[in-house]
Parts: sequence; C-alpha cells; structure tokens
Amino acid sequence: MILRSLLRCTFTLALLLGSAHALAEATQYPLTIQSCSREVTFQQAPKHAVSHDINMTQMMLALGLKPQMAGYSGVTGWKAVTPEMQTLLDGLPELAAKYPSVETLLNANVDFFFAGWDYGMRVGGDLTPQTLQPLGINVYELTESCAFVMKRPPATLEDTYNDLRNLGKIFDVQDRANALIGAMQTRVAEIRKGLPAEKPRVFLYDSGEDRAMTSGRLGMPQALIDAAGGRNVLDDVEASWTRVNWETVVERNPQVIVIVDYSEITADQKIRFLLNNKALQSVDAIKHRRFIVIPYVQATPGIDNVLAVATLAKGLHRE
Repeated sequence: MILRSLLRCTFTLALLLGSAHALAEATQYPLTIQSCSREVTFQQAPKHAVSHDINMTQMMLALGLKPQMAGYSGVTGWKAVTPEMQTLLDGLPELAAKYPSVETLLNANVDFFFAGWDYGMRVGGDLTPQTLQPLGINVYELTESCAFVMKRPPATLEDTYNDLRNLGKIFDVQDRANALIGAMQTRVAEIRKGLPAEKPRVFLYDSGEDRAMTSGRLGMPQALIDAAGGRNVLDDVEASWTRVNWETVVERNPQVIVIVDYSEITADQKIRFLLNNKALQSVDAIKHRRFIVIPYVQATPGIDNVLAVATLAKGLHRE
C-alpha cells in the first residue's frame, strides 16, 4: 500500500508538471498512428471512446480521458475491481461485462475502441479493426498484443510506453502521456539500482490444470521479469500468452513461480494446486515454496507494470 501511494503521488505530480509546462506540441489533425501492422488516421480527437479490459481502461483514466469516454467493457465479467479503481470508474458505464457486441458499440455512438488481440478482439471475430472501421469506429491495438497477428520482438516495457505515447497523440494529451511515461521510467530505474547480476529462473502461472497458461517471450510478463532481474524460463518460446505441458515446467526447473491473481480461483488455490501437483515435486520453486503473487492488472500492459516490477524485484532478490 505504501509503494502504491508513493507511486500514485509521483504520477500525480508528473501529470501536474506536464500540464503546467508545454512539453509537447499540440496534435495536428489529421493524425496517422501506427497500430500493429496498420496505419490509422484520426481526423480529430475521439469524443466517444471505449476501452476494453481493466489495464487499458486504467491507461485511459490515468491520462485524464474520462470526459472523452462513452464507457468501458470486459472488466467485471472477469476481474475484481478494487475500491480505488471503482472510484475512478464512477459515472462511466460498463457497456459489457465481458465482450461488447458491434451493436453495443454502435448504440453508444462509439468512435474509438482501444482493445487488443486476445484482449477483446480475435482474428476472424466480430470485433476487429476491419469490421469496425467501416462503421466509423477507429481501433487502436494494444502493442503487446500485436504478437498474435504479426511477427515482433520480445515484449519490453517500451510496449506500454508506446501505447501511452500514442494515446497522448490521439487525444492531444501528449504532455500528460510524456509525464506519466517519465515517472514510470524513473521508478523502474530506481528499482533496478543495485539488483544482483544473478537472475533467478522464473515461471509465470496464470491458470490451467491439464496444461499451464503462461507467457513466452512475447507477453508482458517477459518484460516484467526481465526488468526485475529475473529470467523467464520460457524466454525462448516465440509466443505471447500460451499453454505449455507440465513436463516443460519440470525440465526448465524454475526457482520462483509468479502467480497471476484475477479469477474465481484465488491465488492461494492456485498455489495449493501447484504444491499438490505430483508432477512438480522436483521443481525448486515447489520444494522451497517460492511464490510471488501479482494481480492481472499488473501482469498485463498498463501503468501498474511498475508495481509489478517492484513486487517481483523484492520477491526474486529477498536478501
């Protein structure tokens, strides 16, 4: 709680400084932005935007874009909302607890949809840039999620910074975006000072019993583990969020297991499942009961990535 409060104060101060000092030129429309492999052109700043999922909604709110939003989607159907987050959401309608329909977006007069592949959009699904653009709805795709539709390098925190930077341009709030990015970069640099050279082997466990849902080198956990001075045991897997067999986990022998906490199955239940999984008894992390828990909003691209790096660094390097 102390870390979160300090970080929130840092962000608030940075945003105030960004507003007071014109750090960036105003957006000149029409504006063309790169989104995955596409170019998206905006004739003006969106006025009825919708963000999907809690991490993208948090990004929009952190940039002060609530007045330009028609609502959000994909939060309460999957994740618990903290009282702090609920306060930020007050007055903003949730258009769909899980996935919105095209009709839902049209009925809300939406002109901008901030989502990602496997974060509200699926290849060949009803909601894609190709289906929404002819309806007057511009789509900006979460950078990390581009791995599902194109070849790209391993995930880094720059993916999150890129999204904040582009949102700043799209909505003409570059000063706020630049200040927020600067505050995040400063905090990560502080966390990384003095980290030991040794990088503990880390496995991220999201869910699954027959097979484990986890992250390869293209998912945000790769960036978080790396920034915290660890090594993702699946850093050679050319995939984002993906599933692996338990045999692979045993073979890679992680020293620490990171638990993503977000669903009806609690983090404690996930830990008990892993401890009782007979196939994992030779794994160092299981033998020494080394687990780190981070919430979904920290494990996915967004402003809370900094909190995840702090938690991981502390857990990985306990001394």
